[in-house]
Amino acid sequence: MPNSAKSPTFWQGRIENFLALHTVQYTIVSLIIINALLLGLETSEEIMSQYGSLLHLVDHIILGIFIVELILLMSARGLSFFKDAWCLFDFIVIAIALVPASGSLSVIRSLRVLRILRLINKFESMRKVVNGLLGSLASLGSVVGLMLIVFYVAAVVSTNLFGKEFPDYFGDLGASFFTLFQVMTLESWSNGIARPVMEKFPQAWIFFLTFIMLSTFVVINLFTAAIVDSFGSDTESDLDNKRLEEYKKKREIQEQKLIKEINDEFIAIQEELLEVKQFIKQIANKTSVH
Repeated sequence: MPNSAKSPTFWQGRIENFLALHTVQYTIVSLIIINALLLGLETSEEIMSQYGSLLHLVDHIILGIFIVELILLMSARGLSFFKDAWCLFDFIVIAIALVPASGSLSVIRSLRVLRILRLINKFESMRKVVNGLLGSLASLGSVVGLMLIVFYVAAVVSTNLFGKEFPDYFGDLGASFFTLFQVMTLESWSNGIARPVMEKFPQAWIFFLTFIMLSTFVVINLFTAAIVDSFGSDTESDLDNKRLEEYKKKREIQEQKLIKEINDEFIAIQEELLEVKQFIKQIANKTSVH
């Protein structure tokens, strides 16, 4: 019974170590890249007419390898597999590929290219970037709220000012929002929108320059600042974890030295006690002889 209780843990560790081998990881990464290239080739009708069956065969083989890897990882980690967000992401991406791509589900076939996103889970640097972006969502929420306020105010003002003369650009709030978004991206905002409006409203440049300064240069920089701050927090957290690990290692070394010193002193005390005991025995023997 004890051996049977320990065997699952033993084999789980063996499977985990096997999947963590550099050779295995490099092979999986190579297959992910090859699979993405195959999906790109499938978009060419000329290539599919000549090599379609071969490409489908290779795609199925690679998908089978991905499924085997996923099953091994699930058997090694058990229920904890679904507690890891990246493992759960891999599971969903592979599950999408297994959905029959027919009828109303035919659109899912194009989602097979999502398998290339598994590269994120294979490279720690990519995971840090994604974690940094996700960590900045809380701060970005406030920035998005500020941008919506700026857009709403600008849309109402521009609709009231320019709506009658330029209904295509500022006829209603929806059209104004879209036009202002184009202005924010600085795509043909001058010759395409601002200058035609300024021919009818010479002072319109004040509105456009104010909106660009607020939306493009202020709000966009706030987006950047929120993301950079999130990356900085993650970096500080990593440094704190490293410092904590180093501190724990130093404490362990110090504790080991202290334990060794105590053992050495204890051994020395034992030796001294033995000498004292032998000395007392010698004195007792001499006394008994006399």
